[in-house]
Formats: sequence, C-alpha cells, structure tokens
Amino acid sequence: MNARILIIDDEPVAVKNLAYALRKTGYEVITRESGSGGLDALQTQPFDLILTDLRMERVDGMAILKRALETDPDVPVVLITAHGTLDSAVEAMKAGAFHFIAKPFRLDEVRSIVANALQLGQLKRENRALREQVRHGLHTHAGLVTQNPAMLRLLETARQVAATDTTILISGESGTGKELLARYIHAHSQRSKGVFSGINCGAFQEDLLANELFGHEKGAYTGANDTRPGLIEAANGGSLFLDEIGEMPLTMQVKLLRVVQEREVQRLGAQTAVAVDVRVITATHRDLRAEVAAGRFRQDLYFRLDVIGLHLPSLSERREDIPLLAFYFLHKHALRMGREVDSIATDAVSLLMGYSYPGNVRELENLIERGVALARGSELTVAELPAALAEQVVHALPDAQGDLPTLGQREEEYIRYVLEHSDGNRTKAANILGIDRVSLWRKLKKYGLAEGEE
Repeated sequence: MNARILIIDDEPVAVKNLAYALRKTGYEVITRESGSGGLDALQTQPFDLILTDLRMERVDGMAILKRALETDPDVPVVLITAHGTLDSAVEAMKAGAFHFIAKPFRLDEVRSIVANALQLGQLKRENRALREQVRHGLHTHAGLVTQNPAMLRLLETARQVAATDTTILISGESGTGKELLARYIHAHSQRSKGVFSGINCGAFQEDLLANELFGHEKGAYTGANDTRPGLIEAANGGSLFLDEIGEMPLTMQVKLLRVVQEREVQRLGAQTAVAVDVRVITATHRDLRAEVAAGRFRQDLYFRLDVIGLHLPSLSERREDIPLLAFYFLHKHALRMGREVDSIATDAVSLLMGYSYPGNVRELENLIERGVALARGSELTVAELPAALAEQVVHALPDAQGDLPTLGQREEEYIRYVLEHSDGNRTKAANILGIDRVSLWRKLKKYGLAEGEE
C-alpha cells in the first residue's frame, strides 16, 4: 500500500503545491487547512507521516506534534515554517519531530525528507513488531530464533529426523547454535523425557575426555577411589551430544565407534562392557571429509555419524534474523539483569545489520548483553555498542583497486557507507559517526557528497 501522508497548513497555496508534488510521487495525501482540522483528521485514521506548519492560529504545529505522538509514537512528524529559527528547530527536535524545514523550500528537498521520514517510521514499526514477537515467543523454536526461510526448512527437517532415532551430524561455524539445534532434536524425539547429556570434545585433554565419556572402575588409576559411570551411561534412554567431534583423538574414536555400532560402553579399568540405549548427535565446525582424507578422522566413524547431516548457516547468511535476534537477546538479558531496556535505536540496528559477525549468533548476543549492561535509559543506542564495531564494519568494505587507502579515502568510504545504511538521513548518520550535523555537512562538502546543499 502507498504511504498515507497528512499535510496541515493554513496557507492554501502551500497545501496545494505540497499535495500535488507528493501525489505525483505516488503517495496518498490528505490535507487540512487548519490545526483544528488536523487534530480531527488524526482521530479518524492512521497516517504514515505528518507534514505540518509550525505557526498556525489556535492550534499550532507543536500541538499537532504532541497529539500525533500520543496517538502513534512511531509516526514521523516534519514541521514547516516561514519563521524558522534555531530555537524553534531545537525545541521541535527535542519534542520528537523528525525534521524541521523552512519556507520557501525546494520540492526535491521535501521529497527526500519525506522518503527518509517514511523509512524511519517503517523501521520504528518493525522494531515495535519485533519486540512484540519476542515478548510472545513468535519465531522462537526451543531457543532457536529465526524467520529465515532456509533456517525454517532446516528446523522442519530436524523435526522429521528427530523421530528416526538415527545418528545426526550438525555442521556449521562456531557460534551458529549447534548445541541449540541438538537440544531441539532431542526435544522433538521420543527420547525427550530422557537425559540430554553434552560435552565439548575440544575442551579436555585425552585422558580427561575418556574419563568423562566412558567413566571408570574403582582402582582404574591413581585417585579412582570409587566406580563412576561416564556421560554415555548417564545418557541412557536419552541423547548424547558430542560437540566439536573433529577434535576427538583417534584412539578415542575407536571406542566411540563401538558405542555407536554395538550400543555398549566399557568403563576405564572394566573387563566387560555395559549395554546402553543412547542416541548420538555430533557437531563440528570442521570439514570432516577433509579430516578423513588427511588421516585425522576415522572414515568408518564418519560414515556412522553422518547418517543425517544438518548444516547451520552463518549469521551473515541469514541477515534478516539480526534484528529479531537482537531484540530476543535484549529481552533475555534485560530480564536477567533487572534492567528496563526494551528497545534498540534505529541507527544502532542499522549498525548491527552492517557488521559481518565472524563469531556469529554468539557474538551478536555478547554485543547486546554489553549494550544492556551499559544502557542509561530504556533504549540501547549506538553509544552502548563498541566503538570498534563501526571500525570493523568499515574494514569489511573492499578497496577499489586492492591498494592501501589514504585516511581521507577511508573516511569518505565510511561516510558513504553510514549514509547508505541510514537511508540518507543525515541526523542518523551524524549520530552514528559521533559528530554534529554541521561537522557532517562540512565533510560531505569536502568529499563532494553535498550535492543540492546551499
């Protein structure tokens, strides 16, 4: 649907010109030629944007602004006046106005401001919708948060294979949520009432890992004063999750093969094996085929483990999930810390969307947890995100010819990048850059990016 815009001005000619230009652009435009008429219109239907004159008799633009934001906190309001002063602009912006322009204005300037304001309003509504979705648990699947089509297909496949009781190998980069997917499979299997037992094979030395997995008999080694079952036995009737299976030593791979093939486990120091009924789910960030070819992983074990293979995409491959995940983690950590932080500023969301996330979902959660801890109010802003985040976003930009750029080239590159991700909104861009609008304008002029500016 086309955006619906309300124009309020007590000068009929100004109303007519604005309405004509915006309708020609494709917007639905409703006009009122008095402040009181504008208030009436606000009570009858919702609007995506309000353009209102500041100086009007009886009901002025500030009154319109106040009522509009009371009706819909996400609606952007642009104030127009022939009596523009710096004080009026500051007052309007502090009161919540999106922008402030003075008559006489250029129609191309108005069109640009309108487009940016509508984009901001859409972002605010999306953020509010995301908060509601997180609050009501929508798009959350046993801790896996997604609306990405490929992820949803993966979860559907995981539900289907969960009932088969066969071994599953989950692949994916570190931080993508492999253990969460393993728990999801367990929760949807016939073993859901049994134990889910997990261990990271790369976190222990070989002897300790063997002891943790297989257990030991009394006297099996110095200090073994009693018999202790291992995690495999503890998971009897349930699921055993072996994370980073590619880190398991070859000697232990032989023992694990026996567990998978024969469904029995032999404790350290024991003479006989113990029968176990356990489903094995493994995960790795490595290419196990390459590990087999290099002789670092047993081929027979690989084929036993990779009966069903599931691959988790990196966060950069599911970017539409970044805002949803950010709000999910915001809600999670705000509750845990007892903080009343319930929203993320649109420029902060834009910055989060532009980052590459080598640490994947885990890294995003860490960023949001840090932001919640540092937030001074109810909104997480760019100020609560690491300064290095913006720098790393810039480093991800490709160099034009592969040469090392000058400082000026890098600054220009970054300003272009921030403007693009701010949808041309210079106020948002200045906030992200940590400078005021005047300083931004000077840099735009310096780099020839201030076309159309007087």
